[in-house]
Amino acid sequence: MRPLRMLSPAGFLVLALWGACFSTGTASGHDSKGLLSSWDNLKSLTPGQEIHVVMDNVKSYQGKFQSLSEGGITLRDRAREQTLARKDILRVSQKKGQDHSGRNVVIGTVVGASAGLVFGLGPYYVQRNCTEGPAFNCGLPPNSHYVKILTPLGGVAGAVAGALISTRGWHDVYRAR
Repeated sequence: MRPLRMLSPAGFLVLALWGACFSTGTASGHDSKGLLSSWDNLKSLTPGQEIHVVMDNVKSYQGKFQSLSEGGITLRDRAREQTLARKDILRVSQKKGQDHSGRNVVIGTVVGASAGLVFGLGPYYVQRNCTEGPAFNCGLPPNSHYVKILTPLGGVAGAVAGALISTRGWHDVYRAR
């Protein structure tokens, strides 16, 4: 592997993008500390909030939260109000968050255009053999057709990907041990 000071500008950009991709943590569904196993977590629900309850017999119920007691949870589905026993509940989830599709499109556009720029600059730096000497020794390309094509193409692809990614959904509030 080459020392970092020997990398071209395109190499630095690729390395930075890879680092950003692998350094961002994602929320896992694992409850490693048992934080979701407390029945008291359900006290954060407000009446009328959309919830999803999964029972130990694999049946599930979806409706609006009504009330909570030590013995169970009451929700209103389409037809009626229903109380579900605490001992039979495996998981309770709530619908959470706002729809951030506009923000996701902007982030996708920036990331896609950046990737297109990096890949557009790549052939220029490979052709000029910018691997010798200190970093940034090749300068900027005078007129790169790859950049003009791949940057907007990457931006469009990123915008589409950002529109398809949903940050809204169901988040567990309670899970039985």
